[in-house]
This record gives sequence, structure tokens and C-alpha cells, in this order.
Amino acid sequence: MERISEYRGFEIRMNLTGTSRDMFDVWFQINGPMSPPGVAAIGKRIKVHGSPFSKRWAYLVAEVAGRAVVDVILGVDE
Repeated sequence: MERISEYRGFEIRMNLTGTSRDMFDVWFQINGPMSPPGVAAIGKRIKVHGSPFSKRWAYLVAEVAGRAVVDVILGVDE
């Protein structure tokens, strides 16, 4: 299952894989308009640790992790 979210001009793709009944592992991927030097996270799938999660939690933690990556790339939004 995949969900896509937009944040500060970047796309956060979240992909769930079932591990057992109603429980999931989750990966996220950041795609954006630029790839700053030294940022290895752009375009790479990153697994969220601490799984398995319920479906709602999986999407939530993946989106929060993706937003944190975007905030690190762009810096503080004041």
C-alpha cells in the first residue's frame, strides 16, 4: 500500500508491507525539486524502525519521519 504526501515542496512516499494480520512495516522516500550536495536521503527508501505498526500508525510515523528529513534539508521554516 502506498500513500503520497506533499510537504514544503517535497513529495513523501510511504509504502507499507504487511507483516501479520493488521500489522505493517513501513518505508518512506523523499523526492523533491533539488538534491543538495551530501544529502543521501533523496530518492532512497528508508525503513522506519520500531515496527510492526498498525496501518494508521505506520502512515503517521512515516510521514513524521519524512517531514523531519525535509526540515533537515531545508533548515528551519521561520
